[in-house]
Amino acid sequence: MCQRKPPLAGALARGVLSRRRVSSIPAPQLVFFAILGVAFVLLITEKLRNDVVAVLIVIALAVSGLLEPERALSGFGSEPAIVVAAIFVLSEGLHRTGISERLGELIGRWAGASWTRAIAVIMPAVALLSAFTHHLTTTAIMLPVTLDLAREKGLPASKLLMPLSFAASLGTTITIIGAPAFLIASESLRQAGRPGLGIFSIAPIGLALSAVGTLFILLAGRFLLPERKGTEAGVNRFRLDEYFTELTVLDDSPFRDKTVAEIEGAKTYKLDVVGVVRGGRRVRSGLRETRIRPGDVLLVRTTPEDIVAIRKEAGVELHPIAQYQPKDGAAPDAEDDPSDRLVQAVVAPGADVAGRTIADVDFRRRYDAIVVGLWRQQGWLEDELARTRLRPGDVLVLQGDDEALARVGASPGILMMVPFQGEGRLRRKAPVAAGIMLATVLLAAFNVLSIEIAGLLGAVAMVLSGCLTGSQAYRAIDARIFVFIAGAIPLGLAMKSTGAATTLATRLQGAVEGWDERIVLLALFAVVAVITQFMSDSATTAVFAPVAVALAQALQRPPEPYVVTVAMAAVVAFLTPIGHHGNLLVYAPGGYRFADFVRVGAPLTVLCALVVVFLAPLLWRG
Repeated sequence: MCQRKPPLAGALARGVLSRRRVSSIPAPQLVFFAILGVAFVLLITEKLRNDVVAVLIVIALAVSGLLEPERALSGFGSEPAIVVAAIFVLSEGLHRTGISERLGELIGRWAGASWTRAIAVIMPAVALLSAFTHHLTTTAIMLPVTLDLAREKGLPASKLLMPLSFAASLGTTITIIGAPAFLIASESLRQAGRPGLGIFSIAPIGLALSAVGTLFILLAGRFLLPERKGTEAGVNRFRLDEYFTELTVLDDSPFRDKTVAEIEGAKTYKLDVVGVVRGGRRVRSGLRETRIRPGDVLLVRTTPEDIVAIRKEAGVELHPIAQYQPKDGAAPDAEDDPSDRLVQAVVAPGADVAGRTIADVDFRRRYDAIVVGLWRQQGWLEDELARTRLRPGDVLVLQGDDEALARVGASPGILMMVPFQGEGRLRRKAPVAAGIMLATVLLAAFNVLSIEIAGLLGAVAMVLSGCLTGSQAYRAIDARIFVFIAGAIPLGLAMKSTGAATTLATRLQGAVEGWDERIVLLALFAVVAVITQFMSDSATTAVFAPVAVALAQALQRPPEPYVVTVAMAAVVAFLTPIGHHGNLLVYAPGGYRFADFVRVGAPLTVLCALVVVFLAPLLWRG
C-alpha cells in the first residue's frame, strides 16, 4: 500500500516537475514565449493600439537577439503588407469613381420586395464584392442601401443587416486578397518552403461557405434573426443631401450646347436644375429645352459628392467661387482634396444673419469666406444664392482658409461647424477604375506577375489615370493594419527559428495522435475560432499559422489544409459581435443585442467549420 504524500510534499514535487519541464525548454524559446505572452495580453486587453503592439514586437525580437534587425523589420517589405496597402488603394479607386456606390444601388434594386428575395440577392452579391475589396468598406457601402430597402419595403432592419455583415465576411474567403489573414497564411507557407497560396486557390472553399451561409440564413435565419426596426442614428449623422448651389458654365464645359433635360439625364452628376441665369437674368420659360451657353449660371440641387466632384472637373465651376475667388490667388494644389477646404455651418436661432440675404451678409467681406451651397430642411430653394434669405437651421457650405473659417466659427450667429461630408465621385473614370482592378486580378491569377507587383502596378495605375490623387491614395491605406501585419510577420519567423512552433506542435501531436485528420482540423478550427473573438484575424493567424505548419509536418501531412483552416477560422467565426468590425457597424442600426449574434452566429460557425475541414484536405492532398 503506497503511503500518501503530505500536501506540501506533493506541491513541492509538482513544482520540481514543473521547473524540470521549463528547464527543458531552450532559453530562446522561453524568451519567445514571454514576448508572445505579453503581446497576447496587450492585444486582448487593448491596453495599447494593435499597431503599437506590433512595433513593440519587432523591437523585442530584435533587442532580444531572436531575430537580426533586418529580419525583424522584414515584415514591412513582405508580400502581405504590400498587398494590403495596394488593395486599400484599389478599393478607394473603385469608391472614388462611384463603382462601389453604383453596385450597391444595383443590388438594392435587384433585391425586390420580399425578405427571401432580398437575402438571396444581397448575400451572394455582397460576398462577391467583398472578395476584391475590404469587407468593412463593402458593409459601409451597403448599409444605407439596405436600410433604404428595409424602409421602403416595410422589412425589419434586423432581418437584413446581420446577414449583410456575415456575407461580407464570408466573401473574403473567396480570394486571398479578401482578408489579411490569408496573406499571412500564404507567407507562413512560404517560410516553410511551400509555394504559398494563389489568388483563387481558396475559392472553392469560399464559394461553398458563401452558398452555405446564404442557405442557412434563408432556411433557419428567418426563425433565429430578431425582428426589430433598429435605428439609423449614427449611420448618416449630419449627412445631408439636396444641397442648393450655382454652377458657372465655362467655354470648355461638357454642358455646353446641351439642353437642361440632357444635362439632368446624363449620369456624370446627379443634378436637378431649377433655374438658369443668363446675362444676369433668369430664363423664365422652356427651362428643360433651354440650350446651355458658356457664361450661363445653373441653379441646381445636388449631392455633397457632386459638389466636391464639380470642383475637380474642367469646364464647370461653383459660381460663388468663380465670382469671388481672388484672381491673383494661388491655384489650389491638384493633390488637394476639395472637401478638405469645405465646412458646414449651421445658422443659429436668433442669429443676426437670419432674415438677411447672403448678399447682404457679405460673407466674403465679413469673414473672408465664400458660401458655395445651402441646405434647408423645409422650403423650396430655387432663387440665386445671393438673393436667398437665411433662416435658423439653414446649413451653409463654406470655403475659406483656416483663419477665415475660425472667424465664422467664432461668430455668435453660427451654432456649429463640422467637416463637409462629401467625397468626389469621378464617375467618368469608372470604366478606367474597373479595368485596372480587373487587370490586376488577372495578372495575379495567371501568374503573369506576382500578387504584390500586380497590386502595386494597379495602385499606381489608379493614381496615374486620375481615378484618385496621390494624397487620397495615401489616406486610403489603413496605417494601423499595415503596421500590424508588418509586425506580425516576424513573429512567425521567430516562432519558426527558435523552434517554438515545433515544440507546440509536438505537444499537440501527442494530444491528437491517432485522430482522423478532419477531427484534428476541426479541433484546430475550434481553438482559433474562440481566440479570434478577442484578437484580430491577422493576429490570430500570425500566431497559429506557424504552429499549424509544424503540426502538419509532425503528422507527415501537407501543411496547406492546416494553415488554411487556421485562416478560415479566424475570418468566419461569428460567435460574438466583437469578432468582426462589420458586426459592430450594423449593431446599432439593426437594434441588435449581444445574444442575437450568438444565437445566429454560433450554428453558422459550426457549419462553416464542417465545410472547411471537409474541403481543405480535398484541395491539398499532398
